[in-house]
Amino acid sequence: MPSIRQKNAAGTASRDEMRTVIVTAALIIEQGKILVTQRKKDSSHGLLWEFPGGKVKEREEPRGALRRELREELDVEVEVGMIFDAVFYAYPEYPILFLVYRCRIEKGSLKPIGCHDLRWVYLRELETLAMPPADDPIRKHLGSFEEGFL
Repeated sequence: MPSIRQKNAAGTASRDEMRTVIVTAALIIEQGKILVTQRKKDSSHGLLWEFPGGKVKEREEPRGALRRELREELDVEVEVGMIFDAVFYAYPEYPILFLVYRCRIEKGSLKPIGCHDLRWVYLRELETLAMPPADDPIRKHLGSFEEGFL
């Protein structure tokens, strides 16, 4: 959630009144395919595909937040590994710091509990999916690797 100290006369926050929201995401690759989830229709960026994860709560450690989000949204326990990339992106509503970690599913079967759908895609298909703007640099970073490397 954005932390807003004041609102202007129109009732909206100005850019300098917003705190950066930390968002974590998982890069899960199995058998050369990447896990992506589809946002719920009624959410911001509804029905766009994304790397699974979510917002870090106040005083929550990012890796712990990612484990919590994947348990809540996909009903799986994951091992959170090294950070793959970090992206700063300024959405009109609030800026985010997007932390993407390599992860491995340790326990559970994927279920789209907190998302509309999920799927495993090859890198070339990932490049064709409609995704939120903050995910684009991650997609490009992945695209710099050879398919067999993943």
